[in-house]
Amino acid sequence: MNYSEQKNWKRIITFLPGKYHFNKEYYPSEEHWDWKGNDVHLDTFRNPDAEAKIILLHGVGTNGRQMSAIIGGPLAMDGYEVIAIDMPLYGVTEVNRRMTISYDDWVQLGSDYIDFERTKDERPIFLYGLSAGGMETYHIACRNSHIKGIIGMTFLEQRNQAVRNETTNNVFWAHFGTPLAGLSVKMGLGGMKMKMSVCSKMSALCNDKECLKELLADPTSAGNRIPMKFIYSYMNYAPETEPENFDVCPVLLTQPEKDRWTPLALSQPFLNRIKKVPVKITVLDNGSHFPIEETALEQLHNNILQFIKENLHLE
Repeated sequence: MNYSEQKNWKRIITFLPGKYHFNKEYYPSEEHWDWKGNDVHLDTFRNPDAEAKIILLHGVGTNGRQMSAIIGGPLAMDGYEVIAIDMPLYGVTEVNRRMTISYDDWVQLGSDYIDFERTKDERPIFLYGLSAGGMETYHIACRNSHIKGIIGMTFLEQRNQAVRNETTNNVFWAHFGTPLAGLSVKMGLGGMKMKMSVCSKMSALCNDKECLKELLADPTSAGNRIPMKFIYSYMNYAPETEPENFDVCPVLLTQPEKDRWTPLALSQPFLNRIKKVPVKITVLDNGSHFPIEETALEQLHNNILQFIKENLHLE
């Protein structure tokens, strides 16, 4: 399946400033990559002359096409090669029906895709992740060291109860949601699905109410249904390297100022533990969790550009 067959994204990007709408100068090509029988969809802005590649990772309320719109196209216009991945369960990726997808699968897929790109050439690779994709960049970097830098909209340690308290819908889901998902998995019901908007604070995904409605109506992003196995593995995932020992690459947090889902205070405890590599925190003025505000998008773009330029040639 391709995005030509999916209409929700076209309505969602109408809420972005005009210059972020796709045009003839930059429009993603669509590719497919087989990963363990999953037909993984890729939005690509290929450029064989690009000095670096940037891989975009969505969270649990977005998809690859939305990543292409807010940051993929602008970075492609800057001359970089950009790839936005639809992780299994999201976007128009078609899931292998013999698999029940876990969060660990997302991390392994990300690492394997980096290896796949490196079979073509060894140009430097940066990762950018929105929402849950932020910490995913870290988890992938712990598994695959061929990364020059990681950029996240958030870095959430979901094993931390304080993070669960803030990012779930209410006290019940904060304290009992993960154990219930774990019980479902133990009972052989890991494939049973639930809307992420039921248990998570998806109502805070975007501060524009009309845009939020469109996001929640999209079954390939915020309106998605997720297996209990994925929820349980995501909430309990332990990185292969704890932050005190992380030494792979520099880290940038691009924190939206008006993020009502994952405020800065939730990412700081994790980032404060990283000592062996540079960590930079920037704030995107007036930005929603899923930023559609022009100032926030411009600052996101500029900060990513600066980060890449500063770290592209570091050994």
